[in-house]
Amino acid sequence: MPKMKTHRAGAKRYKVTATGKIMRRQAGKKHLLTHKSAERRRHLSGMVEVSSTNLEKIKLELPYMQYSR
Repeated sequence: MPKMKTHRAGAKRYKVTATGKIMRRQAGKKHLLTHKSAERRRHLSGMVEVSSTNLEKIKLELPYMQYSR
């Protein structure tokens, strides 16, 4: 059986922590930032854990990612 292919766009978007959680960037910090407060921009800078709703789809895209089961 051939090797499974990793979805390259997904591999660039998600990172795995040492404990195995899959993290993603916050949406909304690319443009139109002048009307957003400094506090809001600061909160958008961080990484957040992927919701359980999207987790199964991400696991299919990234078959070799070492995440917690």
